[in-house]
Amino acid sequence: MGIGIVGCAGRMGKRLVTLGSETEGCHLSGGTVRPGSEASGRDIGELAGVSRLGVPAGESAAELFRASDVVIDFTTPEAASENAQLAAEHTTALVVGTTGLADKQKSDLEEAGRKVPVVYAPNMSLGVNLLSLMVERVAAALDEDFDIEVLEMHHRHKVDAPSGTALALGEAAARGRGIDLEPHAQRVRDGHTGPRKRGDIGFATLRGGDVVGEHSVIFATTGERLEFAHKSGDRDIFARGAIKAALWTKGKGAGFYSMRDVLGL
Repeated sequence: MGIGIVGCAGRMGKRLVTLGSETEGCHLSGGTVRPGSEASGRDIGELAGVSRLGVPAGESAAELFRASDVVIDFTTPEAASENAQLAAEHTTALVVGTTGLADKQKSDLEEAGRKVPVVYAPNMSLGVNLLSLMVERVAAALDEDFDIEVLEMHHRHKVDAPSGTALALGEAAARGRGIDLEPHAQRVRDGHTGPRKRGDIGFATLRGGDVVGEHSVIFATTGERLEFAHKSGDRDIFARGAIKAALWTKGKGAGFYSMRDVLGL
C-alpha cells in the first residue's frame, strides 16, 4: 500500500517514515511539511535519518492524498479536520492518532468515515487498547461503591490535558458503567472541594521530563483497591500501531473504526 505521512519532519512523522520504510507490504508515497519549512523538497528518508527513499517532502496535503492509498496523521486537531475532508474528497483511507480533538473535529472524522475507511485512536499501542478493554469490563462488573480515578503523566512539552488516552480510558470506564463520561468527569480539584461525588470518574495530570506516556486506572473502595497501568517506553509503539492500522484499511469498506477493530478486540 502507498502510505503518506502528514508532518513527515516532525518527531512522530520521522518515526513513521523510518518504520514504514522497513515494513513489508508498505511503500511511502509521500510526506508533507508546513508551507515555507526548510524541510520542503528534501528527501523524507534523509529527514528521518535513514537512507534516501527518492520521495521529496511536499507542502500540498491534497497532492499527498491523491498519491496515497492511505494517509497517517499525527499532527494537530485542526489538521485532522482538514485531512478528513481531503480523505473523503480523494477516496483515500485515513489513520488519525492526533489527540486533543474537540467534538466537532471528531464529527468531521466520522463524516469522512461515511465515504472512506477512517481509523481514529488517541493511542495506537496494543497494550493501551487491551487496557481500555479491561477497564470497560471491570467497570461493568463493579458498582459505584468503587470510585474510578485515571492518572496520567507525559513529557513537559505535551500541550493537551488530560491526555487523549486518559480521556479514552475514562470513556471506557463510562461505557462499562452505562453512563456518559462528560457529566461525570471530574478533571480539576483545587481548594475546599468537599467529599467526592459518588459515581464520578476523576482525572489527574502530571507533566515533566521526557516521559513518553504513563496511564493508570484505579478502582478504589473501602478496604481494597484495583490498579491497572500501562507505561510506554518509546514512541515506536504508536508508530507501529498506526502503520498496522494503515495496512489494515486495505479492502475495508467506509467506516469510522478504532484500534479495537484493527486488533480484533
